Amino acid sequence: MSNGELQWIIPDGYIPPDSSGQLESHESICVLNLNGEEVTVTVNAFFEDREPLLGMKTTVEGRRTKHIRTASLQAEGRFIPKGVPYAMEVVSSGPVYVQYSRLDSTQAENALMSVMAFPVKE
Repeated sequence: MSNGELQWIIPDGYIPPDSSGQLESHESICVLNLNGEEVTVTVNAFFEDREPLLGMKTTVEGRRTKHIRTASLQAEGRFIPKGVPYAMEVVSSGPVYVQYSRLDSTQAENALMSVMAFPVKE
């Protein structure tokens, strides 16, 4: 029996461009790997007005979790830009669970949003 799915969709990505106070605005993908083997996770970003940014890779060890700040992801020296709406596809070499969170600290009243990504069933 597998724990999780191989493909996840996050339709609403947005890295807030500004911060106020001590907390930095950011978003993260949390990947939970309940299986015993390490997995490779590939994040693909899709935009309204530009070509996709494909092949941003990281690994998650077996029976571990990893919090990935989307601003730290890169492929071929390109990063996801701040202040630009986009969507993400998360593909894993083994079954995982994926959660998406955004901290918006652009004003004194911070906002935190966290949701499960949409799993694509095989």
